[in-house]
Amino acid sequence: MEREPDTITDEPATPTSGPTGSGLSTGSSSAGSGSAASGSTGPVALLRGVLDRPLASYYLLLAAAGMLLIIGLTMVFSATSVEAYVEHGSAYVSIEKQAISAALGLVAFWLFQRLPTTTYRSVARPALIFALVLMVALDVLALLAQSKVLHDPTFGPIRADELWLYIGPVQMQPAELAKIALVIWVADVLVRKGRAAGRWRDLSRPLFPVATLLFLLVGYNDLGTMLCLVVLFFGTLWAAGVRMRVFAGMATVALTGALLLIYMPGNTYRQARLDAFTNPDGTLAAAGYQARAGMVAIANGGWFGLGLGEGRTKWGYLPNGHNDFIFAVIAEELGVMGCLVVLGLFAVLVYTGFRIARRSTDRFRLLAAAGITTWLAGQATINIAGVIGLMPITGLPLPLISDGGSALVVTLAMIGMLASFARAEPDAARALHARPPGKLMRLLWCPLPPLPRAGAPQRAAIPQRKSGT
Repeated sequence: MEREPDTITDEPATPTSGPTGSGLSTGSSSAGSGSAASGSTGPVALLRGVLDRPLASYYLLLAAAGMLLIIGLTMVFSATSVEAYVEHGSAYVSIEKQAISAALGLVAFWLFQRLPTTTYRSVARPALIFALVLMVALDVLALLAQSKVLHDPTFGPIRADELWLYIGPVQMQPAELAKIALVIWVADVLVRKGRAAGRWRDLSRPLFPVATLLFLLVGYNDLGTMLCLVVLFFGTLWAAGVRMRVFAGMATVALTGALLLIYMPGNTYRQARLDAFTNPDGTLAAAGYQARAGMVAIANGGWFGLGLGEGRTKWGYLPNGHNDFIFAVIAEELGVMGCLVVLGLFAVLVYTGFRIARRSTDRFRLLAAAGITTWLAGQATINIAGVIGLMPITGLPLPLISDGGSALVVTLAMIGMLASFARAEPDAARALHARPPGKLMRLLWCPLPPLPRAGAPQRAAIPQRKSGT
C-alpha cells in the first residue's frame, strides 16, 4: 500500500474530542459521551450518534450527491420532454444524453475516489498547463469565428464556438476542466509554500499571475464560470490562512476585472443582463424576459407545485429551463417544499465538504476540500440567486441538477475527490483497516486509505490569520 508523504505542518494542533478526534477516546471524553447518551434521547441524540460514526462524512457525501443527481435527471426529463418530442419525435432525446453524461460522471467519481493524495499533487502542474492550452485554443478559435477572419475556423479535427471545444467526436467545455486543474494546483502550491503562503509577496510567485491568466482566458467568453473559479480560489486561500489585506486587494482586482469584462466591446449581452437586474421593469426582451418568465414559473408553483411534469412555462416560454433556470421549473412543479428539499440537500453537501476539510490530517486534503466545497456552495448560490432575482443572471448551471454533460462529469469527479478525502479521515481509515472489505470489493470499489502516522495531529494545522501584509 502506498504511503502518502507527510504534509502536516510542524505546528501542533489542539487536541479535540468527539467526532473530530481519533477513534481512541480519552477517559474524560468517554465519560462525557456516556453521560450525554444516558441523559439525552430523541432526534438530536440520534443525529449526534450518526455523525459520530467513523464513515459518517463519506456516507453523507454519497447520500446528498446521489439524491441531487436523481432529482436532476428527473427534472431534466421533465423540462425537456415536451420540446424534445416536438423537435425530434421522441421525448427521451435530451434525457438520454444527460443519462450518458451521468454514467461518465459516475465513472469519473469512481476513478477520483480511488486516487491517493500523491497522485493529485503529481498531476497538478500538468493538469493546469493542459487546461491553459485548451482555453487558449478555445479563445483563439472563438475570436477567429467572431471576427469572421475564417468562415469556419478549424485546425484539423479541432473547432470551437464560444463555450465548447470540439476535438474530433469529443465535445467538452475547457472551463469546466479548469476547475479541477485550479483546485489541485493551488492546493499543491500552498502546501509547498507552507507558512509563507499567508503573505502577498510569496503568493505573487507564481500563484497570482497564473491564476489571473486562467481567469482572463475563461472570462473572455464565460464570465459566470470565471466567477466560480474566483470563488474556488478565494475559498482555498481562506482555508490556507491568507491575511485579510490580501483578500481586500484580490477583491478589488476581481471586481475591476469583472466590470471590464462586462463592458468590453462586443459583449452587449452581459450589459443587457446587468440592465435587466437593475431595471427589470424596463427590459422586456432577452435577459429581462427570461428573468420575468422565471418569476412567473416560481409564482405558479405555490407551496406544493403543480405536480411533476405539469409545469407550463417550460413549453417554450422559459428560455434555458433545462439548464440555468431549472430551479424555476422545480419551483413550478414541486413548489416551495420541493425547493426546500433541494436547498437542504445542498446544505448537507456543503456541510459535509467543510467537515471533511476540518477533519483532514493532510494539509493538501484540507485545502482542496475547502476549495471544492466553496465552489459548490458558490455556484449553487449564484445560480439560485439569479433565478429568484437576487443577482444578475450569469448562465451558470445548478450543480448536479442542470442539463449539461461537461459540468456534470466534472462535478461528480470533484465529489469523488472529496470521497477520497473522507475515507482518509483518521477515524475512517482506522475503521476501514480494522474491518477491511474483501479484496474483490477493494479492487472494484476503492482501496484502503493510508493509516495516519502514530502521534500525528488529528487535524492539519492552519496558519493563524493576520491582517498585515
